[in-house]
Amino acid sequence: MIKNYLIVFAAVFALTACQEKGPEPLPYLGNHDIDGQDTVYHTIPDFAFINQDSNLVTNETFAGKVYVADFFFISCPTICPKVKKQMLRIYDKYKDNDRLMLLSHTIDPKRDTVGRLKNYAQNLGVDDGKWQFVTGEKDRIYEIADDYMSIAREDPEAPGGFDHSGWILLIDEKGHIRSFADGTDPEKVDRFLEDIDWLLNNS
Repeated sequence: MIKNYLIVFAAVFALTACQEKGPEPLPYLGNHDIDGQDTVYHTIPDFAFINQDSNLVTNETFAGKVYVADFFFISCPTICPKVKKQMLRIYDKYKDNDRLMLLSHTIDPKRDTVGRLKNYAQNLGVDDGKWQFVTGEKDRIYEIADDYMSIAREDPEAPGGFDHSGWILLIDEKGHIRSFADGTDPEKVDRFLEDIDWLLNNS
């Protein structure tokens, strides 16, 4: 009998320890540099784009904020609608939390004009100050996609004429990438939402 109690106690103790441990800290993703004995974590470089309200959007727009970024184009016939559905989940969950913002870069600046981006945002029913839809010089957009560890390029063989990943990425207040997920997979986005919660509670 005593032996059975000890087994039960050990099991309860192990379960409690796991519960108290909580989620693991998020890593710093990307290619890092070494400066002496210090690690210099990858950060999103300075950028300047134009949003759906014709306003300039830069790193300073997100100063002191956590944000979620993605790359899309309005006429995308494949993954973009799935990704935007998951981005809307994020928007709806955190729309009253002023510490989190969303940033969507079009990879088709020729067709996705400021006016089209405005209509797109309005059709989604989102707040312009919370969710920035941006356009700019094509080469600069594709360059910064690399910094976000994403794919964005023209490809006449790809559906819609563009090759792009469906990643959504979590960026902390200092511009570090802390998490990412396949934005077409709701279960992976579920875990991504947990990462957002962790970062908001630990930054």
